[in-house]
Amino acid sequence: MRVVVALGGNALLRRGQAMTAENQRQNVTTACHQLAEVAQENELVVAHGNGPQVGLLALQSAAYKEVPTYPLDVLGAESQGMIGYLVEQELGNLVPFERPVATLLTMIEVDPADPAFDDPSKPIGPIYDRDSAGAMAKQRGWTFKPDGDYMRRVVPSPKPRRIFELRQIRWLLEKGSIVICAGGGGIPVMYVDRPAPTAYGPEKHLVGVEAVIDKDHASALLSAGIKADYFVMATDADAAYVDWGTPEQRAIAMAHPEALGEVMSHFARGSMLPKVQAAIEFATATPGRRAAIGGLPDIDAMLRGSAGTLISTEFEGITYR
Repeated sequence: MRVVVALGGNALLRRGQAMTAENQRQNVTTACHQLAEVAQENELVVAHGNGPQVGLLALQSAAYKEVPTYPLDVLGAESQGMIGYLVEQELGNLVPFERPVATLLTMIEVDPADPAFDDPSKPIGPIYDRDSAGAMAKQRGWTFKPDGDYMRRVVPSPKPRRIFELRQIRWLLEKGSIVICAGGGGIPVMYVDRPAPTAYGPEKHLVGVEAVIDKDHASALLSAGIKADYFVMATDADAAYVDWGTPEQRAIAMAHPEALGEVMSHFARGSMLPKVQAAIEFATATPGRRAAIGGLPDIDAMLRGSAGTLISTEFEGITYR
């Protein structure tokens, strides 16, 4: 099977952990033990989040006053390389030497008119108390929103429209490589009018965007584009739940995308909702293939259909565990 696994932020840095290279490597090593099991019998593509990492890079960039702060598309590219390196090295230590592993910088097109630019919603960086967040908002012009009892910086999160490197990803898979790509939702880019005519190229050209694309939506687009059999979102929850946090909470075992769409109000915007939306997008675009949401240790069980929440047009209604 061709499997895409999108690693949640907890696979790289657990909530409250210091953003040290050592902590991230330890978490990546744990995740890679699960990924290596999947890679034994499947084609494997790995995507990942980058919220804490790109936020840290933004802080480091803002601390250096001699030059303007680096834009988020450049920082996103840096985080793709940094995280890709860790995953590639640790995964390469677990699979046979002959199995190639490649990290691919991935650009994803967004729409300049996307309404997300008027409503920043994607959290990046560490959490802050309200006083610290207020001071940073005044000092740097950043936008903050509540994250539990704390505050976190948020940036625009436009929808992904097109992945430019799909051909390269397919080619690497055909050559037997494990591919790490679309990290952090991809590098956000858009077409704009060329400022001056040239003898080469079209009238429009590609530029970076000050935004961060949601990793789950980008991974759904990636999975559909390479015709994956399974799209797995590995997170710190063992499934998607309705009535979460109440005595009536129930884990969803299997769901048709239309039926899942009818219970969307049960999912929190900043956590499970993007994963459910991404699962519906993939399952709808690829009838008969499966999306899965569940815990990192349960990836293999999700592929067997015995864990997590499975979403596909092959199911009817919603079944609970």
